Amino acid sequence: MSKVFRITPKAVRRVNGTVLTPEMTVVVTCKMHTSDPFYNGAQEIQEAYMRLYGYDYKKAGCNKGYFDYEALD
Repeated sequence: MSKVFRITPKAVRRVNGTVLTPEMTVVVTCKMHTSDPFYNGAQEIQEAYMRLYGYDYKKAGCNKGYFDYEALD
């Protein structure tokens, strides 16, 4: 069973030469049924940001507090 989430940054964030803006929304599908998309170190979220925007989540030192998320199913 999987769960789908929409992840939206809360504010503009500039760190280590990277820029994250509230317009950079991603939709991710988590492999396990969970209520928190950040449960496994945000692996799916990291991959989605790199694939869609070339944004390196780890390099920017992001965490759950920088994002809003909502379940879509």
